[in-house]
Amino acid sequence: MREIQTVCSRDCYDTCFMVAGVDEAGRLSTVKGDAENPVTQGISCPRCEKDADRVYKNRVHFPQERSAPKPARQFRRFQWDHALGRVSERLKHTLDTRGPENVLLLKYGGNTGLLAGTFPLRLWNAIGATRTDHGICSQSGHEGIRLHYGSSHGIQPESLHEHNLIVFWGYNPASSAPHIWHTALRARKQTNARIVVIDARKSETAQRADLWLQPKPGTDAAVANGIARYLMENGLIDSGFIKEWTDGFSEYKKAVMKWTPEKVAAVSGIKWSEIEMLASAYGELRPSATMIGVGFQKAHGGADAVRAASLLPALLGQHRGFFYSSKMGFSVDRSSLSGQRQTETPFKVATQVSIAEDISRGAFKFIYVFGMNPAVTLPNQNLLRQGFCRDDVFVVVHDTHWTETTDFADVVLPAQTYLEKEDVVIPWAHGFVRKSNRVIAPLEESRHEIDVMTAMAHRIGVGQPWIHEDPWKALEKACEHSFSDGTFKDLLFGKTLRLKFAPLDSYPTTTGRIQFYSKEAEAKGHNPVPDAFPVDVEKGQFLILNSSVPSYTHSQFQECYGPIPPSIWINPQDAGKLGIDDNQAVSLYNDTGHVAVRVKITDHVPVGVLWAAHEFIGLDGNVHNSITQSKTQRIGGGAIFNSTVVKIRS
Repeated sequence: MREIQTVCSRDCYDTCFMVAGVDEAGRLSTVKGDAENPVTQGISCPRCEKDADRVYKNRVHFPQERSAPKPARQFRRFQWDHALGRVSERLKHTLDTRGPENVLLLKYGGNTGLLAGTFPLRLWNAIGATRTDHGICSQSGHEGIRLHYGSSHGIQPESLHEHNLIVFWGYNPASSAPHIWHTALRARKQTNARIVVIDARKSETAQRADLWLQPKPGTDAAVANGIARYLMENGLIDSGFIKEWTDGFSEYKKAVMKWTPEKVAAVSGIKWSEIEMLASAYGELRPSATMIGVGFQKAHGGADAVRAASLLPALLGQHRGFFYSSKMGFSVDRSSLSGQRQTETPFKVATQVSIAEDISRGAFKFIYVFGMNPAVTLPNQNLLRQGFCRDDVFVVVHDTHWTETTDFADVVLPAQTYLEKEDVVIPWAHGFVRKSNRVIAPLEESRHEIDVMTAMAHRIGVGQPWIHEDPWKALEKACEHSFSDGTFKDLLFGKTLRLKFAPLDSYPTTTGRIQFYSKEAEAKGHNPVPDAFPVDVEKGQFLILNSSVPSYTHSQFQECYGPIPPSIWINPQDAGKLGIDDNQAVSLYNDTGHVAVRVKITDHVPVGVLWAAHEFIGLDGNVHNSITQSKTQRIGGGAIFNSTVVKIRS
């Protein structure tokens, strides 16, 4: 059996180095973690363990055209030449008769490789197609931090052993980022670091923490402002650092001091003595690492919650003593790689969170999907699916596997998994990169995203030379200034390189300093100092939270582990009042839609709050996002999944 080194390209914090085993017949037999990566260290996750199975299951093998009305998985096979001809003809017709604003590209992180995910955007940039703002995931958190720091990069997780206090805020790495969690556990074992979790749910991480604080959903900014007040009143702030590196402290202090102990406790539901306990730890156990989760900012005031938490390290004299994502700290020229830099063709940017409304009213006549399963992952699914079913909407899906979205496609094109092609993947947590090698030959007639993109460009007459540039040469240029310990050629020859990272004491704000009081936020009509936005839940209603579970990456891996469980957690007191038994089937409903689930009674969620694994298919066939709204956040246009309010019908 041959072993081949590669890199996982899934949408995940960890971006693991992998070793794949291939038998004599060229069939993938094993995939396991590779200890060469200093962060991932050979530890594998449940998805890695099933990769050798999933690569052969539920695959789209050949081009397919619809043979029955939508939605249905009824297609007939046709040849690539015919498929490309039909897709290109429909695209050109839309461009000629409706204009590029009526062409929508739906693309996200199904494959985060630079060649699979970024380079193919060149065609869509050249024609000026509408694309989305990618607001569905982490955008509001990035924007919230940027308002104060100029960019959202912070400490890198491999440095956790250098910190005496590790606070996981709205973050469950034991499930969603196992390698970061293991790094934290090593820090606790080796240096006696203390681990604190702030989460409305008693998550897997909370169960193993030294201290767990349980705020009411939407009140994290109140907790942060309470901690800030305690630090100020007890002389635990670093006045020298604040004077040298920050602006707007006096205005920030005035706003924070309005958060009295009584107000913080009333709003957050946490006793002031517990706030004092954490604030005291922040003051005494320096330096600290505030690890901010992506999930908890998916709420009405999510960006404010992230902003508030990120400012605490600055009070203590730390440069960017938080982690949200390292993405903005790396220097890969994605704009050049995607072709956006090479063209002046204008394009529209649609709000991803509310795209269901645009699609349902027929704003787009041609929709091209790759690296995404929007018929599950986007909010307001009933409206979205109605739009996909319109007679005047032509949907093309280029994917590796059959998905819920292919059920709404007019044409389905077979794609290659990351194990069937070469690429380079830039992590968004750690800074180690190596070439992702092809492990097996492409299955059946599956084609690379670049091959499809260039073939379509030829057929519709888009001939700009930069569209047809050699992808690896383009990638080398995009990575020209990216590495600190080698060159792109070193990468191609198998060397592991370290990405250059923006300095922690670099603040690209208007003054070059941290803005405690954000004048930019004020100019945009936002609170210059972070505030709390509790969700208004009336009697008889419940707030439902959702997050990832270890066996699935979004909607992926159901071929291996079965459907994502359609169940909710409910507090015993709520279940008792409603007369609901454990494992009973109930319906969650609101004005947006409904979905049927089974009940798990547990005290791991507080009274009035439900929890579910995201992106499940309900017992009634409706998807989880049938009940989520397409409203956006105040800051950054992000999703509000965790501000969803429902009623329960048994």
